[in-house]
Amino acid sequence: MRRLIVSTFMSLDGIMQAPGGPEEDPTGGFTLGGWMSNFFDEGMDLSASGFDGTDRELVLGRRTYEIFEAYWPYQPDDNAIAKTFNATKKYVASSTLTTLHWHNSTLLSGDVVSAIIALKAQPGPDLQIIGSSQLIQTLQPATLIDEYNVWTFPVVLGQGKRLFGETAHPFALRLVRSQVSTTGVVMSTYEPNGDIRPGTVGNEELNEQELARRQKIANEMW
Repeated sequence: MRRLIVSTFMSLDGIMQAPGGPEEDPTGGFTLGGWMSNFFDEGMDLSASGFDGTDRELVLGRRTYEIFEAYWPYQPDDNAIAKTFNATKKYVASSTLTTLHWHNSTLLSGDVVSAIIALKAQPGPDLQIIGSSQLIQTLQPATLIDEYNVWTFPVVLGQGKRLFGETAHPFALRLVRSQVSTTGVVMSTYEPNGDIRPGTVGNEELNEQELARRQKIANEMW
């Protein structure tokens, strides 16, 4: 069974729209495109989190596909990421596109959840989602995503396309690894870890007086 891996850049308030440039994705009136450009340093390894697509096949939503298709095929031959993206298989989830012009691209028609289940069952390398917020929000409730690589940038954007929206299915995550860049970007890898298990702070048995005291403190804090 192939794994489905998500890699995304995200603001502190969960926005992942147009990190790379002002014209990347202005849909919805988004005007802050390019918000991550001033935070890169030499220690931020794109390959470690799957952003370069090495040894993986790409799964893309329509908007991300259109952004990539307009850029990567036209980069110099010595651009390693372009070479990988142009050569690898690309699966595109869209209900509006009818033809794909980027080399080695396949349209996922019909129900995207069923299509991804079928792809994961096929032999081959792991599947990599980059960007594609709407696609992520469709697949997450179906528990099809096996790993999240999230780079959280120290900016607040207020509005835009989010990693998790109102349709997100509540779930727990396990932190696999984490690193902080010199510019304050938190680069984290998570794996799903089952259902959320609610509880009370402190698992020791408490008498009613102590419970009341702690509840009073909690109420004052929030």
